[in-house]
Amino acid sequence: MNVVQRIGLASDASNPHVQSPLLHFLIKCHSEFQDDDSGAVANYIPELSKADPWHFGAALATIDGHVYEVGDSDIEFTIQSISKAFIFALALETLGPEQVETYVGVEPSGEAFNSIRLNEKNQPFNPMVNAGAIACSGLIYQHERDGAFEQILDVLGRFAGRKLAIDEQVHASESSTGDRNRAIAWLLRNYGVIKDDVDAVLDVYFRQCSVLVTARDLAVMAATLANNGVNPMTGLRVISPYSVSRTLSVMTSSGMYDYAGEWIYRVGIPAKSGVGGGIIAALPSELGLGTFSPLLDSHGNSVRGLKLCERLSANFNLHVLTRANDVRTCIVAEYDVGHLKRRGRQAHEQKILEDRGAAIRVLELTGTLTFANVDYIARRVLFHDAKLFVILGMRRVPLITNAAAKMLAGLVQEMAHQGTRIILAGLQRESAIFKQINCDLADSSSLRDFSILDEAIEWAEDQIIFRYGGFTQVADVALDEQELLLGVSSGELDELAKICETRNYHPGERIIAWNDPSDSIFFLQRGMVSVKLADGVRLATLVPGTAFGELALIGVGRTADVWADNVVQCQRAPLDAFNDYRKRHPAAAERIMRNLAHLLAMRLGQANTKIDLLSANGA
Repeated sequence: MNVVQRIGLASDASNPHVQSPLLHFLIKCHSEFQDDDSGAVANYIPELSKADPWHFGAALATIDGHVYEVGDSDIEFTIQSISKAFIFALALETLGPEQVETYVGVEPSGEAFNSIRLNEKNQPFNPMVNAGAIACSGLIYQHERDGAFEQILDVLGRFAGRKLAIDEQVHASESSTGDRNRAIAWLLRNYGVIKDDVDAVLDVYFRQCSVLVTARDLAVMAATLANNGVNPMTGLRVISPYSVSRTLSVMTSSGMYDYAGEWIYRVGIPAKSGVGGGIIAALPSELGLGTFSPLLDSHGNSVRGLKLCERLSANFNLHVLTRANDVRTCIVAEYDVGHLKRRGRQAHEQKILEDRGAAIRVLELTGTLTFANVDYIARRVLFHDAKLFVILGMRRVPLITNAAAKMLAGLVQEMAHQGTRIILAGLQRESAIFKQINCDLADSSSLRDFSILDEAIEWAEDQIIFRYGGFTQVADVALDEQELLLGVSSGELDELAKICETRNYHPGERIIAWNDPSDSIFFLQRGMVSVKLADGVRLATLVPGTAFGELALIGVGRTADVWADNVVQCQRAPLDAFNDYRKRHPAAAERIMRNLAHLLAMRLGQANTKIDLLSANGA
């Protein structure tokens, strides 16, 4: 049996026998059902009767682009009626829903798939029966004429992620035995659903049914529907979300012939089958499944494929109406900033933040934001104590639904009316999420955004400090005001000053580089500096009165870069001279080390506070 697994590390060629739980499950199902010889190969199209009844393959594609394959997943067969779902989507995309819905209904028929009967409006009942599919092909032909089938073949290939071809022998066989479809087409012509050459439209339809695919192709095509129209293998958008949702709707109600009601009851995944032996099933936001086995039951569905789909859904509880999401999990952390120190501040500024910091509320979000998620977030924001600023951390949000974007835009505007500013942090302005939210805002000036959460918090803190009397002009911070030197006597400070040298730096100048020798300590007197990792991630902002490079005192090397944010003045003490000073002044040395231990303990406490916040919200 052919077994293929393309899933990250588990597909390591050095260990090809490693199996993920899902692949192991598919192999087990394949082994259990492969000997089932019930059903019969389709014979009303002579060429289909030549199919090998023992062929059986399946593939499952995830929306992040991994594919599991078992059995005859690479055997080509004709797509047949499975094409109907994708041609309906193409018709919606090409002509728009208003025109398509004028000529094609969306109700289950209660009739055989090849019934020569229309609804009370003289429309085909839905796009999944032959009449509806022929009507959709006719609409595309009317729009494209000579290029109709080429457009269909191209879009089917984009769904599959590769170029597809047709089986000319099956096409010829379908054409020579397609009298019932001709009757349907002439009936449609009689009622004005088809307005063009009936034979030309039928040829497009026969050709689209004769396109060759594999079970793997079907899995990727289904995963493209499950992924809201974006092919997870190529990353390209094939179809719009509107067309996807309408296509999945009719697949749910009418995709499995006369077994559609039983299917949605037992399996609960939008699906479409074809008499070539294929089945596709698309579970939104999760996976696409493709199976192939030519033995069909009395409804025209693959016997083995049906059993595998039922077993997969039952085992993993994949029914589309059985969802177990908790909206509260979208908030991974929620806190005020009063006692959560993100950067160094002057003492009087820090006092303002401790007294007024509760006016800034931070909600760090995670996962896809949906209608229900944003409603929960809105209630957390609207019905809590009044805030001046609410910061939504969006770095861990990979996707937002259109409904959620509209809700979030409404929240921004409602909070603005109440005097609260919503700030988005962790999004790039060119990101799809930012554009979705911004396009729904009546007044885009009500939204403030930052690419980094820390920058958003600092900006909000600055607004609070300014509002409550901060940012007063202060003189350069002398050595006796430095945190690291508190408690050192004036005489000992005078001796320390003798070994220090004044250094000045321009805005944007690097003062310390990661991995430099730890040969000095800096006491910041004027301006601000940022401590950053080598990749640019900012760890802290330091203000006058703080030291940097101080870990050299305990033998730790330079672990980050330090950059001047504005005009900076420091006192630099060479490490060798500083160590000699400590030997000559043991009391000062003890006080300095006590201060250093206190500062490190404070930093550890702040880190623990953030960890506690994350743990409490994730519990």
